[in-house]
Amino acid sequence: MDETLPLGRIAGVRIGLHWSVLVIFALITVALAHGRLPATHPGHSPVAYWALAVLTAVVFFVSLLAHELAHAVVARRNGVQVEGITLWMLGGAARLRGEAPSPAAELRIAGVGPLTSLLAGAVFAGVAAGLHALHASGLVVEAIVWLAAINVLLAVFNALPAAPLDGGRLLRAYLWHRTGDPLRATRGASAAGRMLGWFLVASGFADVLFAGDIAGLWPALIGWFLIAAATAEARQAQLRGALTGVPVSRVMTPDPVTVPTTAALSDFLADGPFGPYRHSAFPVLGADGSVAGLLTVRRMEWTPAQERAHTTVRDVMRPLDEVVTAAPHEPVVDLVPRLQESPLHRALILDGGRLVGILTLSDITRALAWPASAGHPGPDGPRRHLPEPSKEE
Repeated sequence: MDETLPLGRIAGVRIGLHWSVLVIFALITVALAHGRLPATHPGHSPVAYWALAVLTAVVFFVSLLAHELAHAVVARRNGVQVEGITLWMLGGAARLRGEAPSPAAELRIAGVGPLTSLLAGAVFAGVAAGLHALHASGLVVEAIVWLAAINVLLAVFNALPAAPLDGGRLLRAYLWHRTGDPLRATRGASAAGRMLGWFLVASGFADVLFAGDIAGLWPALIGWFLIAAATAEARQAQLRGALTGVPVSRVMTPDPVTVPTTAALSDFLADGPFGPYRHSAFPVLGADGSVAGLLTVRRMEWTPAQERAHTTVRDVMRPLDEVVTAAPHEPVVDLVPRLQESPLHRALILDGGRLVGILTLSDITRALAWPASAGHPGPDGPRRHLPEPSKEE
C-alpha cells in the first residue's frame, strides 16, 4: 500500500498515510459529532461534540499505529527488516523487507496485531469503567466506550482468514507449514482475500439496490480495497517466486553512462539525445570518482532554459541519500519494494562505494518477460534463465 502523506519516523520506521485514511477520519468524525455523541448524550454544544469527535478519531488512529508498530517490533525480533508503515482505511500495513524466515515467525508477526488491538480495547474499556465509577462526563465516557468497541471490532475483522488482513497472514502461515511452499500459501491466502472482497462488494450493493440502504456502500468500498490489495499481494508473491535466488548483478545495467558534478546543464543537454546521453537518468560522480547522486531528465526540464548555462549538474541532481542503493550480491527480490516506493524507480548499484551499475523496474520487467529456456540452477533447483542486463530506458 503506497503512502500518500509521509508523517516522519518512529524508531527508524517511516510512517505514512494512505489517502483513504482522510476519508475514514472524516467519516468517523461526522458520525460521532452528528450521530452517536448527540444521540446518547444530548444537550451539549456543537463545539463540544465536534472537538471530542476529532480527538476520538485521532486517538483511534494512534491505536491503529500501535497495532502496526507491534507488527514491526515482532518482525525485527524475527530478523525481518521493516521498510515503513502506511495507515489506510482497513487499519494499516507494515512493509517488510523480505518475508518471515519460517511459518512460526509469520504466525508471531501476524498474530501480534489483533492481540494489540484487543489489548487496546480492554484498556479503553477499563478506562471507561473507571471514569464512569468516578461520575465523569458521560460524553467523554461514551467516546472512550466507542474506542474500546472499535478496537475489538478491528481485532476481529483483521483476524478474518483473508489476505491482506492479519488473519490472511495467519492462514498463510498455516498453509506454509502444511505444504512447505510459501508461494502456494500466499496464493491461497490471496484467493481467500479476493473471495471475501467480492462477498463484501456483492452484499453491499445488494443492500443499496434491494433494501435502499446507502450504508451498503461502506462494505462495498472495503471489499474493493480487499480485492485490490489481495491481487497485488498475489502478484508480489509471483514476482518473489520468479526472482528468488537472482542477485542484482544479473539484472542490472553494468557500467552506466555517468556525468560529472561540475558539468553545466547546457553542455550536458547539447550532447543528447543522440550522443552518449541517451537515457533518462544518469549517476553523478564527483571529482574524485565517488558517487554523488543521480541526475534525471525531468529535473533538468525544471530549470529554465536561460539559466542552464549557469547551472551545474550538482545544483539539480538528487543527492545520494535520496537515491536507492544496493550491493551487486543483494537479492533482486528484496530490492523490488524499495524501487516501487522510490519516486525515481531506480537504484544505484555500489560495490564498496564504487559505482558498478544501475537497476530500474524496467530492467526487472524485461528480465521476467524473457522466454524461459534451459535455465540456470538456483538455490531451489533449476530456474528459468535471466538475460544479460539490458540498457536502461
